[in-house]
Amino acid sequence: MATRAGAIARRYFEAQDLAVDLKADGSPVTAADREIELMLRAAVEADFPEDSFTGEEFPDTHGSSGFRWIVDPIDGTKSFVRGVPLYANLIALQEGDEIVFGMINLPSAGIAVHAEKGKGCWRNGTRVSVSDRPSLDGAYVMATWLEDWDPSVISDLHSQNVVLRTWGDAFGYAMVACGHADAVVDYTARDFDLAPMPVILAEAGGRFTSLDGREVFDAGNGIATNGHIHHQLLPWLSSAFDHEGIHA
Repeated sequence: MATRAGAIARRYFEAQDLAVDLKADGSPVTAADREIELMLRAAVEADFPEDSFTGEEFPDTHGSSGFRWIVDPIDGTKSFVRGVPLYANLIALQEGDEIVFGMINLPSAGIAVHAEKGKGCWRNGTRVSVSDRPSLDGAYVMATWLEDWDPSVISDLHSQNVVLRTWGDAFGYAMVACGHADAVVDYTARDFDLAPMPVILAEAGGRFTSLDGREVFDAGNGIATNGHIHHQLLPWLSSAFDHEGIHA
């Protein structure tokens, strides 16, 4: 499924006449988003007809198996439509309340990171793990964007010698899982943006939680780290954030 999703994405990405529409919330959507999701839905329906399916572009379907597929056909659509090759296809499989499989497929970057519970985290066939950096001093912390960060938090983290970079969306999570960055933070995200991350980070030896420290992916926000700096970083972030995701 990921190979087919990547091929569709690249075809549209390389086209010269990609049409972009705006959804009701003002976010962009393209024919690629819709075609990839419809393909994934059809593949799941053919192979796992009793499974549920949640995607960004179309209504949920409900099954009876206890398994649910959660898909973002193009994560990073704003990058995608501007020719930035750091967009991704996101696929997750949930069993009960637990994510048991996750994939970050970056077709134009040539990177695929996936993990299955108990079987490790892999990048293009090679097993990967998070960094071993033990403290915030010198840590690379990624953000999808900085518009929703409190400026005082940015200043505080700089005072700890944290290096902030906006290698965001799913690409940032892939970099943390592969040990190229130490943390990535999303103050605002949807469940299909984050669903693959718990199992990917866990199998890479890291940690993923909401910004209030819960082991969930559907809180509207998230943080992934190498595990060593998780509890060191959370207090700086939560100082400007309450349990309902509203800035103080």
